[in-house]
Amino acid sequence: MKPTVYIETAIVSYLTARPSRDSIVAAHQQITVNWWENILPQVQGFISPFVIDEISKGDRDAAQKRIEAIANLQFLQSNDEISELAKKYLTALQIPDKAKLDAFHLAIAAWHRMDYLVSWNCKHIVSARVRRIITEINGSEAIHTPVICTPETLMEI
Repeated sequence: MKPTVYIETAIVSYLTARPSRDSIVAAHQQITVNWWENILPQVQGFISPFVIDEISKGDRDAAQKRIEAIANLQFLQSNDEISELAKKYLTALQIPDKAKLDAFHLAIAAWHRMDYLVSWNCKHIVSARVRRIITEINGSEAIHTPVICTPETLMEI
C-alpha cells in the first residue's frame, strides 16, 4: 500500500506559480516540480476543502491552473471533529486569524491518519515548534500525528 500524503496549499501554489526571482523561492519551486513529478506518483496524494478554498482565490487564470494541477488527487472530507481539533491547535499554536486555515490543514491530516503532511509553510505548519505542540496535543488525545515536512525532506519513499 502506498504511503498517504496530505498536500497543503503552498505546494500547489509553488508548483503552478511563475518562476520567482527570489533564489530561495525559485529553488523551492524547482524542488516542488521535481517532487510532484517523481515522488507524488509513488504515494497517494490527498487534498481537502481547505486547499480548494485557498487555491480558488486570486487571479482567475492562476486559480484555474492550480485547480487543474490537483485534478487527480483524492479528496478528504471535513467534519465537526476536525473543526474541534483545529480549534485546539489554533489556541495552542496562537495562529493569527488570517492564517487559521493552517490549523485546519494540520487537523484534517491528523484526523484522516495521513502518513505525511507536506508543505512549504514553515511558519505555521512545518516549524519545529508547531510539530512539537501538535505531537503533544495529539498524544494526549490519542490522535495520530503525520510526519510534517517539506517536499525537500520527502524526496524518497
